[in-house]
Amino acid sequence: MAAAEVRRILSKSNLLRENQSDMNFRCLLPKELQGTVDATAAEWHANSKVDRFWKKDPGLWTRDGEEKWLGWIDIVERQQKDLPQFAALAADVKANGFKSALLLGMGGSSLCPEVLAVTFGTQPGFPALHIVDSTDPAQVKAARDKVNLAETLVVVASKSGSTLEPNILKQYFFEEMRKAVGVEKAGSHFVAITDPGSKMEQVAKADGFRYIFYGDPEIGGRYSALSSFGVVAATIAGLDTAKLLSEAAKAVAEAKLPPAENPAVKLGLILGSAANAGRDKITIFPSPEIFDLGAWLEQLIAESTGKLGKGITPVDREAIGAPSVYGHDRVFAYVKLKSTADASLDAKVAALEAAGHPVVHFEITGLYEIFGQFFTWEVATAVAGSVMGINTFNQPDVEAAKVEARALTSEYEKTGKLPERAPVLVDEGIKLYATGTYAGALKEGAPAATLAGYLRAHLDHIRPGDYFATLAFVPMFPEHEKVIQGFRHKVRDTKKVATCLGFGPRFLHSTGQDYKGGPNTGVFLQITADHATDLAIPGQKFSFGVVIDAQAAGDLAVLESRGRRALRVHLGADVAAGLKTLAAAFDQALA
Repeated sequence: MAAAEVRRILSKSNLLRENQSDMNFRCLLPKELQGTVDATAAEWHANSKVDRFWKKDPGLWTRDGEEKWLGWIDIVERQQKDLPQFAALAADVKANGFKSALLLGMGGSSLCPEVLAVTFGTQPGFPALHIVDSTDPAQVKAARDKVNLAETLVVVASKSGSTLEPNILKQYFFEEMRKAVGVEKAGSHFVAITDPGSKMEQVAKADGFRYIFYGDPEIGGRYSALSSFGVVAATIAGLDTAKLLSEAAKAVAEAKLPPAENPAVKLGLILGSAANAGRDKITIFPSPEIFDLGAWLEQLIAESTGKLGKGITPVDREAIGAPSVYGHDRVFAYVKLKSTADASLDAKVAALEAAGHPVVHFEITGLYEIFGQFFTWEVATAVAGSVMGINTFNQPDVEAAKVEARALTSEYEKTGKLPERAPVLVDEGIKLYATGTYAGALKEGAPAATLAGYLRAHLDHIRPGDYFATLAFVPMFPEHEKVIQGFRHKVRDTKKVATCLGFGPRFLHSTGQDYKGGPNTGVFLQITADHATDLAIPGQKFSFGVVIDAQAAGDLAVLESRGRRALRVHLGADVAAGLKTLAAAFDQALA
């Protein structure tokens, strides 16, 4: 098919919507990028690549076993066959009057449930769903204090069953549950979601869990939203399982169409082609009612594409700015809820288009269509990886930080302390750390030996096409995020680069792959702090505070070993006061 014909059909991308989902997709691209996308779409059509995708052909990627990780492409149909099982779960949860549900997980096991909890809220007669995906002792304690465990169902979500965070969270909350309801009843308050044969399955059986739901070993965590990891959480929260799977099924049907009529494939061709052309960052603007979709998209895109020096860096929760604050390294994605109470993004997105920036639009008519978005973006990300020439389904650099953290916790078990590094500067109660080489560069570039001076030197390393990422190993509380968002946006507006914000350790299972395995275009600020309070972990010699400190140290070590420009700032035990001091230093550094 000629490129001109492909473009003609692309311009009529909504013609088949009457027989498919209500999801509306369109895009406006610069001429050169549009030409590349058209040519790539023609090549996909000529070589029957959509058909090959549905036949799980690893030749679309690198022939590195990708076919072993494509169980997600037919999971919706399989889940629909299990609707009676989900109905029974919903009836049981409702009948027993659980008021709260805590989901303990990390990365792909918790991000989809988080989107559902934030987007749909609490359903009548069903428990309020809360996500626990941190090892920060203050955040874990806050989750514990939020609920009455006697009226709480705890879901332990761990695909492999060997992931550190859900395992130690299970140990803590199981012991707390035993105290609350007694040894005999504790297990009846727990549900496991895990792969068959995992260590977590063994633990769940030994502890008498109420249910064990199984994942598919051929579905990776970031592609698991429509598997048991997402659907069980949705069911417990009282969502209409049949309806959500029906919406997902509509997106599945659309994803089988030829490239010119296929929003998922078109999106993937755009993202992959743009990344190859240097537009390797995607900034996500969802309507306020569905804003948390960006957190899920972050992991999907970053962990799938950030490797071998390539990557698409997702930018989430960065407020939309004037076109002048953006470089030429971005694609923008606007996911709009048609009935949104705040349509002010429309004009701002239109301004980006008018300035020549590439923008893709999705419009959904109801919240349940978010399940179609899950599948559409999964396909798009897989297609983008194909265009980029990478294995979309592995995550070779995630394990590196885990290895470092395990080594540090093992060292703590032997010696009772974590290794210490000497700070390169102490100012205003904040300690700064960097490698010897980079510390020398900061010292040389700093206008003064102060916190603001070193920050200025660090930010002066940002070049056009880079991004600035804050990696905050502090409690993910709204008041902390507000302060960090403030200086994050000041960096964006001053340096005119993309900015990212991740809270540790959750980002390690998400954007961390791209930060370590993607292009060396990130400038990183890691934030750590002392712990005003700590929590012991039953059966372990180390505490939650030790774990998060080891995870932060491991992450920084890997970033430094990859030659990343990374500076660590360590606050005192008063995180709020430390962040206030840091924000003031940013004001000085950017003046």
